[in-house]
Amino acid sequence: MMATTHALVGLAVAAVVSLVAPEFGLVAAAAGLAGGVFPDLDLYAGHRRTLHFPVYFSTLAAPAAAAAAAAPTAWTVGVAVFLVAAALHAASDALGGGLELEPWRATSERAVYSHFHRRWIRPRRLVRYDGAPEDLAVAAVVGVPASLAFGPGVQRLVAAALAVSAGYVAVRKRLPAVAAWLSARVPDGLRHRVPERFTT
Repeated sequence: MMATTHALVGLAVAAVVSLVAPEFGLVAAAAGLAGGVFPDLDLYAGHRRTLHFPVYFSTLAAPAAAAAAAAPTAWTVGVAVFLVAAALHAASDALGGGLELEPWRATSERAVYSHFHRRWIRPRRLVRYDGAPEDLAVAAVVGVPASLAFGPGVQRLVAAALAVSAGYVAVRKRLPAVAAWLSARVPDGLRHRVPERFTT
């Protein structure tokens, strides 16, 4: 799924927290957005393996949530929401497509790596690929209601995220050709820095 979809799922977690503890609403919103995006910081370095921990994030999120419930502070709530959002991101990547450059072709059986199991989890393709129309639908269905728990600033951020998402969906199937064109023009001395999936 798109990074924006994951971010909005994290915001939805924060929205639930804000209903229970509105005094931590902004902290939860920031933590949810950050946790939702965090795993994708490995996009160019072992994507869906380096920072994706579907089991370990979930294992850490449970005691963090318990600590936040027992002793709610900005720090405990923020850490708990961050970890829950990151766990949801890593786990939900298995619901999408594989890691291939053209995931709509469904040729890869690698969705997300489980370090605990020491193997790749296969894609379920409920969302066929990142940037599919249903990916945008998930982002809207999750993001719009979540934004209502917050003020105008967060609502504008959600609107911007959905606009960026819609633009990405519109050009998604053209991006592999752009990546191939750019990859062919990388100087030989830098080619080893280009992720393999962009060159094959």
